[in-house]
Amino acid sequence: MSERNHSRVTEFILAGLTDQPELQLPLLLLFLGICLLTVLGNLGMIILILLSSHLHTPMYFLLSSLSFIDLCYSTVITPKMLPNFVTKKNVISYEECMTQLYFFLAFVTSECHMLAAMAYDCYVAICNPLLCTVTMSYQVCSWMVGGVYGMGLIGAAVHTLCMLRVVFCKANVINHYFCDLLPLMELACSSTYVNEVVLLCLSAFNIFIPTLTILGSYIFIRASILQIKSTEGRFKAFSTCSSHFSAVAVSFGSLAFMYPQPSSVSSKDKGKVSSVFYTTVVPMLNPMIYSLRNRDVKLALSKLLQKNDGPCVKTYLP
Repeated sequence: MSERNHSRVTEFILAGLTDQPELQLPLLLLFLGICLLTVLGNLGMIILILLSSHLHTPMYFLLSSLSFIDLCYSTVITPKMLPNFVTKKNVISYEECMTQLYFFLAFVTSECHMLAAMAYDCYVAICNPLLCTVTMSYQVCSWMVGGVYGMGLIGAAVHTLCMLRVVFCKANVINHYFCDLLPLMELACSSTYVNEVVLLCLSAFNIFIPTLTILGSYIFIRASILQIKSTEGRFKAFSTCSSHFSAVAVSFGSLAFMYPQPSSVSSKDKGKVSSVFYTTVVPMLNPMIYSLRNRDVKLALSKLLQKNDGPCVKTYLP
């Protein structure tokens, strides 16, 4: 045992997306552009909601929290990913790797539950509009956001603690562009049975439970929309949740493809493609989805650009 501890890995090498030299520069420019769009889009959405008084509603309060998660999400992965395209070896220390793993899992878990909370808000807004201000009050929204972050932090802590008990004593090249659970487990010298059981259990909770919440909400939403007699009323009700439905589709589609399966049946190439999508593309797409397909956001942006809407320092109005 002492010999194993003596030869324990102290740093890892991130293999990156590809080892083809002709693709390095195009990929660097591509992901640098995605990173800039992600930061500008999510930061812009947060500032827009903060400054526009008519966006101080439960829906946009939760949306600003989603944008904050996406903003932090992208900064955990992309800055360490970019050096892979210009250096021969992208080295990350053991401590940095575990830290990146923790924050990545915290934010990706928080995003799943935040989308579920936003689906519940859509359900309340369409099915119980008269009780919306009571059901989705400032206190309720604050507790929901706190619960979302709490589940993300606790789930990430469980995964990271399980990973810290794993011994890495030989190979140190991670066949990925960041420290993720499955690529790390492939390098383990010790048993990863506990890690895989925890992965499957928490994946069931963090993907399937929010999915059931979202599906349940949309079943009631659809039933309520069908009861609306006017075409204009149906369109207005549908437009309220169409942006959220699009965000759910792209987020859960990529996550469900990746995690609810043991590492033994996971394809490395498919895992990288899926990871690129939900770690870089989804955080960039979310603010675009909510801005391009949302009339209120377009109106708020137009007013802000025309300087017709005065600055407001309130962060929430029930």
